[in-house]
Amino acid sequence: MKKHCCKNMDKALVLTCEHHDSPHDCPDQVLSYSPKFDEYGLIIHDGGSSEIEIKYCPWCGKSLPDSKRDLWFDTLDKLGFDDPSVQDIPSEFRSDAWYINK
Repeated sequence: MKKHCCKNMDKALVLTCEHHDSPHDCPDQVLSYSPKFDEYGLIIHDGGSSEIEIKYCPWCGKSLPDSKRDLWFDTLDKLGFDDPSVQDIPSEFRSDAWYINK
């Protein structure tokens, strides 16, 4: 399990709700982390999966890593994947393995 910038962030990113399987469905879950993009966000509880990216930890104020979302798409594009949402992309691109194992 990834350690984040502080223990409060670690705690906030663990879904402990017994009523919801997804953080986007639980009104008590307000933050998200995407390992694939190394991206943190505030969850917008609008019935979908909307989020607003955050750049700083709300508790300790530490700068969070820059999102790797654009790099993810650019890297896959260079590998010949122009629509990764429907294409069978390499498994390492479904997690943080694509940038950690570089």
